[in-house]
Amino acid sequence: MVKRKPVLALLALTVLAPIVLYTDRLGSFTGSTSKGEFIDEVSSLNFGGEVGKLNALYQESSDAIEEPIGVVYVENTADSIDKSDHPEENSVVDPEEETPNLGSKGTDLPLGRSGEYKSRVLSAADEATQTESQKESLIQQVTEVAGATEDRNEVQKADSKEEMVSLQIPDEVISEKQETKTQQLPKRTSNNVDTWGNLGTNAERHSSDAAIPDARVRLLRDQLVRAKVYLGLGATRSNPHFIRELRVRIKEVQRALGEATKDSELPKNVYERLKAMEQTLAKGKQIQDDCSAVIKKLRAILHSTEEQLRVHKKQTLFLTQLAAKTVPKGLHCLPLRLATEYYSVEPNRQQFPNGDKLEDPKLYHYALFSDNILAAAVVVNSTVSNAKDASEHVFHIVTDKLNYAAMRMWFLANPPSKATIQVQNIDEFTWLNASYSPVLRQLASQSMIDYYFRTHRGNSDSSLKYRNPKYLSILNHLRFYLPEIFPKLDKVVFLDDDIVVQKDLTGLWRINMKGKANGAVETCGESFHRFDRYLNFSNPLIAKNFDPHACGWAYGMNVFDLAEWRRQNITEVYHSWQKLNHDRLLWKLGTLPPGLITFWNRTFPLGRSWHVLGLGYNPDVSRREIERAAVIHYNGNMKPWLEIGMPKYRGYWSKFVDYDQAYLRECNINP
Repeated sequence: MVKRKPVLALLALTVLAPIVLYTDRLGSFTGSTSKGEFIDEVSSLNFGGEVGKLNALYQESSDAIEEPIGVVYVENTADSIDKSDHPEENSVVDPEEETPNLGSKGTDLPLGRSGEYKSRVLSAADEATQTESQKESLIQQVTEVAGATEDRNEVQKADSKEEMVSLQIPDEVISEKQETKTQQLPKRTSNNVDTWGNLGTNAERHSSDAAIPDARVRLLRDQLVRAKVYLGLGATRSNPHFIRELRVRIKEVQRALGEATKDSELPKNVYERLKAMEQTLAKGKQIQDDCSAVIKKLRAILHSTEEQLRVHKKQTLFLTQLAAKTVPKGLHCLPLRLATEYYSVEPNRQQFPNGDKLEDPKLYHYALFSDNILAAAVVVNSTVSNAKDASEHVFHIVTDKLNYAAMRMWFLANPPSKATIQVQNIDEFTWLNASYSPVLRQLASQSMIDYYFRTHRGNSDSSLKYRNPKYLSILNHLRFYLPEIFPKLDKVVFLDDDIVVQKDLTGLWRINMKGKANGAVETCGESFHRFDRYLNFSNPLIAKNFDPHACGWAYGMNVFDLAEWRRQNITEVYHSWQKLNHDRLLWKLGTLPPGLITFWNRTFPLGRSWHVLGLGYNPDVSRREIERAAVIHYNGNMKPWLEIGMPKYRGYWSKFVDYDQAYLRECNINP
């Protein structure tokens, strides 16, 4: 009995050990296939982690082995998508590669216990012999399989997407991710950005920030909107702890966001605020899972916001027009102070020097019509400061009777270097009367008075901007009578009082205008600067004579060939059109519409660098464009001498104002 036990032990060792070892190796071989993996290379089999070679088959070096051949997966599992990130690349087969055909065409191969199947393995021989229609069919199957998987994943998230439509990450991020999905099938990760705007991985966040400017600012604003939605929902309002937490998070995000418009303006701790808010919003999502309630609340917020926007736009329009029409206290004080000083000066000191240059056609003459003393001073100072020889420049300033004495006193006290100045009173132009000028008759008509001074004009409407006192002033229309004002001059440059000269303008006199009477910079870079913006093309008289898509041009810095003007009798053309517009059916008010009509086919386009516009209404004029311009124009309501003027542009104007001048200090006119 004692000897029998060692014999049985030896027998068990010799019999059972080979069985165990053989079973272990067999398990290692079948383990790989049980997971649904396909054996791409029969000549390389893995046994227990070691690679064994089948010497009976032809062997290739490891460098020559390419990516696995594209396959079609019958069942769309997540694992199958992960293993075929680039199906279009995997389907490319080297014709010279020798790969055993492990299945006939159209025959499915079982892959172990997983129940998955792979079909139509593309071998080198099949690639070379298959027809074009078969290739297209295979590509279509691959596309449909991938699309089906994407659709299934999107269906699972449909409810959450419907809840927060348009309130999560900006649309640009979503469109960018969708484009990426169509190009390649990315691997699913648990920390991607979900449909509610949850934070993803650092790599995804940095890539989205790089692709979309100021993405973090947009996300913070979206979080605030979503937070306001939760504050108004019944399910979340009944949870006081959540409401308190949400209000704290709103205050934190608002403080972090502040007035920032760019990601670079955000504080350093903004990411912590953003993450904390996202976690709170996730709690709200769990509390309120009723999509219909969220959608109703969003619609209510949208409607309320649109209504508030409409009201604010209306108020902004009215207040802006009101501010543009008002005269600042300092600018009201200045002419009074100057006029008092002028009449205290002896008559022999009230005359300007160089009177003999006023009619010399060989000099450079400028026409300036204004009742704004400070603005006229900036135009003269900026022109003289940039002139090569100031003694050759002559400025003809025309103003009204109220500001005549003050305007003369300013330039007597502040002579512009060696330049010549002439200040005239428009009331001294006896030839300019209602019998000669149709516009004067219209301005004095009862219909025009009612249009400007009727009651309830504070109500904003589309024509509010035309109810500006400048349209009632004949100074605004004096530009159409330049040949009559300067009968002995052949060429003059017209300057508005809201411009600043930055370069020498003598080159304007050397431009060959090719028989045109007006030289101006065209403004048809935008659609609203074409003729149909200013003229009523529903009127047959306008539609018959003009092109609605013709380029408009700018008043503010214009070269007028007065000799050509007289030859073509352009003033009479202006009068005829003004008579036809007595009821304001051809155009509203202002001088640009009649200017476009009067100089139709009579305007020579100047280079754009001569005249840059928009500094009185457009905050996006580039600094480079401004600095390259010979003349910059503050056209619009936001004049640089008003409080509503844009600070970013005011420096170009204010540097030509001497705020230490005695009259300015007395009237408290400061930068």
